[in-house]
Amino acid sequence: MSEPSHAIAEGGALAAADGVAPAPALRTRKSQVVPRLLRSKAAMASLLVFLVVAVAAAAAPWLAPHDPFAIRLIQRLKPPGYVNGAHATFWLGTDALGRDVLSRLIFGARVSLVVGLSALAISGVIGLLVGLVAGYFGGLVDDVVMRVADIQLSFPTILLALTIMAVLGGGLDKLILVLGLTGWVQYGRIVRGQVLSLKQEEFVLAARATGEAQWRILFQHILPNLWSPVIVMASFTVASNIVAEASLSFLGVGVPPSVPSWGAMLADGRQYVGVADWLTLPAGVAISVTVLSINILGDWLRDFLDPRLKNIL
Repeated sequence: MSEPSHAIAEGGALAAADGVAPAPALRTRKSQVVPRLLRSKAAMASLLVFLVVAVAAAAAPWLAPHDPFAIRLIQRLKPPGYVNGAHATFWLGTDALGRDVLSRLIFGARVSLVVGLSALAISGVIGLLVGLVAGYFGGLVDDVVMRVADIQLSFPTILLALTIMAVLGGGLDKLILVLGLTGWVQYGRIVRGQVLSLKQEEFVLAARATGEAQWRILFQHILPNLWSPVIVMASFTVASNIVAEASLSFLGVGVPPSVPSWGAMLADGRQYVGVADWLTLPAGVAISVTVLSINILGDWLRDFLDPRLKNIL
């Protein structure tokens, strides 16, 4: 495995004798974020889409026009309100149990973001700590960590998560935990590669020469220079977690069937595609647009923080 090139923070010309790490690029470029973002129409549009989804998720109880759990069999499979002669009360129609599709779509955004961000927190923390330790100390620790990572990478992540969920059973907490524990490998490998390069930099060698504690070198000198690839990787991880949640829920091993989820909505509506396409179309569009917007933002962050990250992310 070739060692990836590391992100060189601005201000890296500080005297090595001081033993001070270069200022992170993220901090020195803070003032450029808004002007650069405004110049990118695609990034701005993606940010607006993501904010709309985030606001909908946070304010779901107030934005949803109906109770997403309420079953109204007498109003089952009502067409959307924009269809001529349709029931205007339900703007996106109702499903086979008479539940409001729009309300379930809004609450589904909450499930997607909760799973995406919570699983990210677990995998990010594990991968960051494992990558730091393996890259800095090397030796047996590095060998063991990399062999474990190689074994896990030999199985497709979604297949591994599907197998575990099938054994443990569905549930939101279990889904978050499984996605978090199966997603740390990418972080670990990227952070390890960055640390292998950074630990040879003059500011790290100077800190060692002055007798600083190992944990201080790791967390005060090396860690601040890892934020660029970690932040970019985080954006892509959120998108992949949303897709994984939708896939597992579609297959019936994700969140419980009663919980509003975009994947569950696709599963519920697949048998009615020919007669009630409004059951699957909103959820499919929501997944596609949300994931696309997050990926575009991730691409923009990568180019903004360090274009050389294209080689590893």
